[in-house]
Amino acid sequence: MKYLHTMVRVRDLDASLRFYCDGLGLREVRRKDVPEGKYTLVFLCAPESPEAELELTYNWGSTEDYGSARNFGHLAFEVEDIYALCQHLKDMGYTIHRPPRDGHMAFVRSPDLISIELLQRGAPLPAREPWASMPNTGTW
Repeated sequence: MKYLHTMVRVRDLDASLRFYCDGLGLREVRRKDVPEGKYTLVFLCAPESPEAELELTYNWGSTEDYGSARNFGHLAFEVEDIYALCQHLKDMGYTIHRPPRDGHMAFVRSPDLISIELLQRGAPLPAREPWASMPNTGTW
């Protein structure tokens, strides 16, 4: 058996690609438009793990409510510098729901409310402001 991918439905493909690619640094590896089914599949991967893909499924014109996405746990990514990535995402307008107070772990949510766990590669970074004293926001 071989693990292939995780699929998440997205309401706005452009907003989702901005978050996953421009924000997190994933890259698009392939795309499939299916006009007869009125959907688009976009497969993304992290640069260091191309074999583990994230499939974004966009159903054209769908008004389906995907809810708060709390039934799906989270996606986790190991990052080089958790403070730098959290600042980058914050600068892009995303809320860091669980700041990296410990220099090790943070949570942010995608435009479709998928929880994303960010884990510092190696040892935790030394505590740093504004993160060290920043409270949690909402749910993740």
